[in-house]
Amino acid sequence: MAHRRHRPHLRHRPDDRPEEREDRLTSVTESNTDIEITRRRLLGTVGAAGAAGLALGATGGALVHSALAEAPATGASGAPGTLASLGTTEVAFHGERQPGITTPLQAKGHVLAFDLAPGAGHKEAAALMRRWSDTARRLMAGETAPTADSGIALDAGPCSLTVTFGFGHSFFERTGLTARRPTALEPLPNFSADQLDAQRSNGDLWVQIGANDGLVAFHALRALQKDAGDAARVRWQMNGFNRSPGATGKPMTARNLMGQVDGTGNPKPSEPEFDRRIFVPDAGPGPAEHAWMAGGSYAVVRRIRMLLDDWDKQSLDKQEQVIGRRKVDGAPLTGGTETTELALDKFGPDGKPVIASNAHARISAPEQNGGAAMLRRPFSYHDGIAADGSPDAGLLFICWQADPLRGFVPVQRKLDRGDALSAFIRHESSGLYAVPGGARSGEYVGQRLLEG
Repeated sequence: MAHRRHRPHLRHRPDDRPEEREDRLTSVTESNTDIEITRRRLLGTVGAAGAAGLALGATGGALVHSALAEAPATGASGAPGTLASLGTTEVAFHGERQPGITTPLQAKGHVLAFDLAPGAGHKEAAALMRRWSDTARRLMAGETAPTADSGIALDAGPCSLTVTFGFGHSFFERTGLTARRPTALEPLPNFSADQLDAQRSNGDLWVQIGANDGLVAFHALRALQKDAGDAARVRWQMNGFNRSPGATGKPMTARNLMGQVDGTGNPKPSEPEFDRRIFVPDAGPGPAEHAWMAGGSYAVVRRIRMLLDDWDKQSLDKQEQVIGRRKVDGAPLTGGTETTELALDKFGPDGKPVIASNAHARISAPEQNGGAAMLRRPFSYHDGIAADGSPDAGLLFICWQADPLRGFVPVQRKLDRGDALSAFIRHESSGLYAVPGGARSGEYVGQRLLEG
């Protein structure tokens, strides 16, 4: 792997006098005249790793936030919210599970699907996953791409970069592995409110990229696209964003593009049932040939357009009735704080439920869906202004679960039948992907499927 050669990069201490800085620089440059430097070393050592982003939540319908928030970043001064160390934060590529699932949500993201090229099959897919895994590992460590690095991110650190890979239903036919396709990967049912674009749905291979720096995220996108070579071609690609780490004075739940506090209903890693609900266990479900999914999860990906012009015309009271929560702080209309449980059996003076029967918060609540749970980890998006002058904006909804038939599907079916929010959103693309467990040291992602 060839790295660009650069002059050593120094971080000046606040109490350095100019002559001390000059002496230190002279000493370093005289003794290090020919140093190979990676992106991570270019960043320098700027204190403890900064906090990663607040996790924004939302819905497959359900507008809720990820519970994976971290403490506020602190820089050299120790002041909360200082962003000096944001670039140093690194997420490990190797592990029991792939990164980008429970990783705190990043500020920038790209989501895309590839189809294997005509004539490409099992052999080409395995070689591609090996290349992609090597590139992802290097870039997540703050290094340059293994081949023909574009130089886009040379002066940045890892910036919490994550790359996550998944396989679509059609991948198994293209590679002759239909016997190893899990039953949980069966296509999602049709929902009456869907207006799906087939060209922006599904795909053989799925990639999720997240980072707390836009150039770092784009650098990974370009490197992986080039790695695909003649083996695969992009089917669709979408760009997303979220609040940047340190943008608020203290960690807090983010807001979506409707201006709503984006909920607190996500399952939390500290809960005893979290792993069972989100990750596939070692012993199933399914026959032994599906054991390659142990430690993995299933990702449902939906592009949900928000009809923001229509939404903004509603009164504050109407918006709160649609959601079932106060806009200012996300608390239930039945009172309390954001984290207070919904009092679904509370009635107002008019004899009607305080949280309406078709309110989004009521319909999507786990207790209203047999305990169905999924980990929402989305990005917001804005793709410009449509011909009618309305913003083409909304949510790149991504949710994770051990079994979509017990997670996403029952909740979305219920939302599809009577959610008040449905009048203000439109599901425009959809995909379901099997995301295997993480790669062990020396492995590539999907090796247990492709070589097992």
